Amino acid sequence: MKQVVPAAVLSVCKTLRASGFEAWIVGGAVRDLVLGKTPSDWDVASDALPEAVLAVFDKTIATGLAHGTVTAIVGKGRAREQVEITSFRGEGTYSDSRRPDSVHFGVPLDEDLLRRDFVINAMAYSPIDGVIHDPLGGVSDLQSKTLRAVGVAADRFAEDGLRIMRAVRFVSTLGFSMESSTEAALSTALDALAAVAQERVRVELLKLLGGQAPSEALDIARRSGILDVILPELQEVDFDSALMRVSRLSPDPVLRLAALVSEVSVSKVEAILRRLTMSNEDRQRILAMLRHQEGLAGAHGTDGDLRKHLSVVGRKYALDHLYIAESIACYKSEAGLLVAISRARSILEQECPLEIRDLAIKGGQVIQSVGIEGRAVGDMMAMLLEHVLEHPQDNDLESLTRLAKEFQNAKSER
Repeated sequence: MKQVVPAAVLSVCKTLRASGFEAWIVGGAVRDLVLGKTPSDWDVASDALPEAVLAVFDKTIATGLAHGTVTAIVGKGRAREQVEITSFRGEGTYSDSRRPDSVHFGVPLDEDLLRRDFVINAMAYSPIDGVIHDPLGGVSDLQSKTLRAVGVAADRFAEDGLRIMRAVRFVSTLGFSMESSTEAALSTALDALAAVAQERVRVELLKLLGGQAPSEALDIARRSGILDVILPELQEVDFDSALMRVSRLSPDPVLRLAALVSEVSVSKVEAILRRLTMSNEDRQRILAMLRHQEGLAGAHGTDGDLRKHLSVVGRKYALDHLYIAESIACYKSEAGLLVAISRARSILEQECPLEIRDLAIKGGQVIQSVGIEGRAVGDMMAMLLEHVLEHPQDNDLESLTRLAKEFQNAKSER
């Protein structure tokens, strides 16, 4: 485990120790180290008060002095790194179900660990001594793949409503089972969850959907009432079908979110995405996946029909669109649709022309060869694309130039 700890983090711990203070890595980093994973975030905790941390290090940022956090800057030039150091602290009540009303420093390490959410996150590790401090049995829970709240689960969840989302997220990302009393307490703090900012709910939901066991986590979220709070629109869908769709797909959280809500009307999906403050790019992607599912079901006829359908969806989102369609068709055992999806994939693999940009003729060449301009050029390109979608073998400059002239002559004769 020592070998995994970044040099900057180890340096901070040694500097604190040399100044007479304790220095421990805490939180999710310790959990990941025990699991044999490389942590993405490193947090150091110390009995040094914030003012002492400021004095110990030459370069610091007063990140959050009120909550005991100072960022130490170690190294020089491109090797310079930032490490967060938080003083051991106890906490008062959480009247807003988000942050403690007060914090106090000067507490021992164990009291600091007792304020954390889950036992697997309530461990500390000394990279200097190679010692894990585990007063609550976090290593044992990791070995048994159990998620258990620290202390009284209902109290932990009432303190911070987001912990409810973190609980089901860990079930998915770690593949753990939730301890029975911890799961039972989820439903006691739904009001606290309802008060959490939607962007923070979105972050946890997407992490859940990108995990290794999303169906298990979503099933707990349904049983406990979490989904009624964050995605009430799912009350109108076949939930078993939704879980099946999600479980069939690769761990792409945006793709899985689209599958989860694919039975919800598009207008309601748009409302969901706005409420979760999804990015414009993700909103556009999800809506493109879902808007034309019924059209695919009706495009079984010819490859030309399928090319026209894929053209409407757009090449950028076509493969995602087919993934969603396949997850639906598999659950409903629609053999004909599955065949159509396979044919559509072949069309994409063959890179058949689907959009105006795919045409072998450009707007300037149409202007030069046909003698039109303005809006007429766009109309002509659309006519050529419509022809090529039916006859992709005609997508060459000579054929399209000839067709453009024929279309223009026919228009002039009308």
